[in-house]
Amino acid sequence: MAVEGGMKCVKYLLFIFNFIFWICGIALIVIGIMVQMSLHKTLMITNASASGAPIVIIVVGVVIFFIAFFGCCGAWKESYCMVTMFAVLLTLIFLVEIAAAIAGYIFKDKVKDVFSTALEDSMKKYNQSADFREAVDTIQADFHCCGSNNYTDWFNIRHNNSVPDSCCKTRAPGCGNNITRDIYQKGCVETINTWIQKNILIVVGVALGIAFFQLLGIVFACVLMKAIRSGYEVM
Repeated sequence: MAVEGGMKCVKYLLFIFNFIFWICGIALIVIGIMVQMSLHKTLMITNASASGAPIVIIVVGVVIFFIAFFGCCGAWKESYCMVTMFAVLLTLIFLVEIAAAIAGYIFKDKVKDVFSTALEDSMKKYNQSADFREAVDTIQADFHCCGSNNYTDWFNIRHNNSVPDSCCKTRAPGCGNNITRDIYQKGCVETINTWIQKNILIVVGVALGIAFFQLLGIVFACVLMKAIRSGYEVM
């Protein structure tokens, strides 16, 4: 009876884990969509590599959503086949995430270069398109920055030693025409890169939390697989 009680506990723990994991999948989908919408709103980026990250987040969220649902059904019905498939798929996802983390670390500097190139391109098209103008203004106003490297980047684009009004600390129509007024001195590339570095611990913490739940799910699934295969009655 002790063994049966223990397996019954594992069964319900696996079910609860999958429910939490299912919620995590929904959260990743929502976050990915929000990031994707934010990218298109704040930067008119057509480079596929720039929107790759949110797309990956959405895909991982969808995969996790279905795997968790699969795991819930397998645990509840005590199906050896379904639980085994769940454990295999979850292990594959875990390995893919490790590979993605390694790749992200290796190519982390490239993200800065991609953003810098996209921002400079948007600045050149500032006076040509309302969409690019709104994108650049949003970035400069939200992150309190001006230009790519610094505010002087605008001098080669506007040719009158002026900056957009979104560079002004106190925004008013035409305030950018007088650079002696208070304007943001720092460039947006370094400002946003600093912001990312400050918030990277949150991302790492979330990633570690998800990885912990995944490992826990794999362990529970393996234990339940062994119990079902051995013919224990877990009900």
